[in-house]
Amino acid sequence: MAALEARARRLQAASGSGCCGARRSSILLRVMTLADGRQSAVGPGVQAPAAATCVAACRPHLLPPHCLFAAAGQGSAKMVKFLKPGKVVILLSGRYAGKKAVIVKNYDDGTSDRPYGHALVCGLAKEPRKVIKRSSQKTQARRSSMKTFIKEVNYQHMMPTRYTLEVDLKRVVTPDCLEKSDKRAEANKAAKALMEDKFKSGKNRWFFTKLQF
Repeated sequence: MAALEARARRLQAASGSGCCGARRSSILLRVMTLADGRQSAVGPGVQAPAAATCVAACRPHLLPPHCLFAAAGQGSAKMVKFLKPGKVVILLSGRYAGKKAVIVKNYDDGTSDRPYGHALVCGLAKEPRKVIKRSSQKTQARRSSMKTFIKEVNYQHMMPTRYTLEVDLKRVVTPDCLEKSDKRAEANKAAKALMEDKFKSGKNRWFFTKLQF
């Protein structure tokens, strides 16, 4: 608590006249106290999102991440949309945890079945393995094969990367393919063919390597 008070006093000394003025340090202290879970309200008559909005406008680097998201919800700071089709992500939970996938379609506002932000992704369930020149053509073809998967994933269960993959999956991977197993199998087969063509082209080889962890 002493560290929070010291940061608030430094902020008050550095603050001048403006929209927040003298209340800037006190609001910052209350928001930080809320972030630490020591109280359920930031102060009398001041709600947490409003306080986060006020501080985000003055000292955004001092706010915890979830307070910045609350401030963005109030419209003072706009969050950049980075989960777009073609973005490479890493799944964090479930059967395919640790696997790479590509976003095909976004559902930022959710759907009736899934009332939360999620995305339709297509990824590699099995990556191609290393081949050597002295192996036979049959062995090279077998070790170069891969398996794909298609599923809808919650935004909270994926980690975005800075990479994108230019593969036209929209025409083969659709939300309708998840309704029946035969449609899913056909979509996986078509997606596998596109992925193999991309792998044989020699581009984006980083996507087809297995993560070591």
